[in-house]
Amino acid sequence: MSGHSKFANIKHKKEKNDAAKGKIFTIIGREIAVAVKAGGPDPANNFKLAQVIAKAKAANMPNDTIERGIKKASGEAGNVNYEYVTYEGYGPGGIAIIVNALTDNKNRTAANVRMAFTKGYGSLGTQGCVSYMFDEKGQILIDKEEYEGDADELMMTALDAGAEDFSEEEDSFEIITAPGDFETVREAIEAAGIPMASAEITMIPQTYSSLSDEKDIANLNRTLDMLDEDDDVQAVYTNYDEE
Repeated sequence: MSGHSKFANIKHKKEKNDAAKGKIFTIIGREIAVAVKAGGPDPANNFKLAQVIAKAKAANMPNDTIERGIKKASGEAGNVNYEYVTYEGYGPGGIAIIVNALTDNKNRTAANVRMAFTKGYGSLGTQGCVSYMFDEKGQILIDKEEYEGDADELMMTALDAGAEDFSEEEDSFEIITAPGDFETVREAIEAAGIPMASAEITMIPQTYSSLSDEKDIANLNRTLDMLDEDDDVQAVYTNYDEE
């Protein structure tokens, strides 16, 4: 979930992920399988697989687990029946929500996503109803507690590799790239030995919206929690500003 407190959200997600690593690794395993089926097992020649591997590493998935997943997917590529689906809609107060899912049963996933919106007093919309309010970008977040180097050096490493933007927050650094430049920039950061709290292609809101009513906030969180708990849901993006 995106917002001005994006790093706090990442840390919150990681805490949740640490409590359910098995589920997170299963979800990433699905993405590996689909990527291998679409473009083969070599990340050097399969951009999508390279992206998923970057996501796996940011989630602290062990390298041998990633390699086993690729080998397994290579042997079972013909049996992979997952497909990506995207849902868009509104939460309380008109908060924009995009849901990316990877499923082997679209009817089940659509029903679960609709239920999550309904329980939070939101509504599903048509394709494109809110996505125009977001920009697809590569985003790399670096925890200041994990990085002991110079901020200017980090910025130059990112910009020299092709990053569009670099910003410093209270507790983190954020690097933004065009989707096509993401992997090059990520590799440059990794080669420099800089630990990344998060590295992924994401949807960044052009503007943010806040909520003041406690019931609206509770209802939005109910929807987001239900979506996070759904095994088919890969990512959820909103323009909600928690601050």
